[in-house]
Amino acid sequence: MGGRSPRTRRARRRRPSIVGVAGRLLGTILLVFLLLTVLPVIALRWLDPPTTAFMLQQGLGARLGGHRDFQLRYHWIDADSISAHAGVAVVAAEDQRFPHHRGFDLAAIADARRDHERGGRLRGASTITQQVAKNLFLWPERSWVRKGLEAYFTVLIETLWPKRRILEVYLNVAEFGDGIYGVRAASETYFHKPPARLQPAEAALLAAVLPNPLRLRADRPSAYVRERRDWILQQMEQLGGPAYLRGLVSR
Repeated sequence: MGGRSPRTRRARRRRPSIVGVAGRLLGTILLVFLLLTVLPVIALRWLDPPTTAFMLQQGLGARLGGHRDFQLRYHWIDADSISAHAGVAVVAAEDQRFPHHRGFDLAAIADARRDHERGGRLRGASTITQQVAKNLFLWPERSWVRKGLEAYFTVLIETLWPKRRILEVYLNVAEFGDGIYGVRAASETYFHKPPARLQPAEAALLAAVLPNPLRLRADRPSAYVRERRDWILQQMEQLGGPAYLRGLVSR
């Protein structure tokens, strides 16, 4: 009686299927992705970032565009050497629930959606943590891919970093002007003083330009910037000033 030998049948059974190969390949890709994303976030909990994705893109764009006079200013400074007014100013301006949420301000997202449904302009509701994730690892153009990666890095950062570290990194990597990154470069450029000596009005003025630091100027503030500065000062007072963030030391 004809038929394949037992050896042939065993060889066929041992042959890997396409599904199995694809599964192992997908698993390998996922493992590599996790290593390339989780490890840098863990490291940056303690190591100060020498640069960010946004800085690299702006510097490369300037070189490719022939802007030879472009100068990127970025000098890391520890949180203990930054005026407490700077921290509460950016929180008052950008993310007032920062001490309490876990990376996503659901209430702010709902408010923005309601305003848009009533005919208002669609506005963002990005938290400080989301902005840190975007500035450190991603790119400025909006897309669903970038938003998905931003959410992923936001979860990682909120899980692996204390709130105090998140705010410290934000104050150092936020852009306050064309090529001016971080509160130290901004304070020295605009007020000719170290960030430890920033007064409330100066800190509020820096925070006022954060929505669009390439168009809004801290050195030559428009009426809009001055109005926004005054609003931020009111919010800082209502939040309770630097005392509002005092609990972040242990979080």
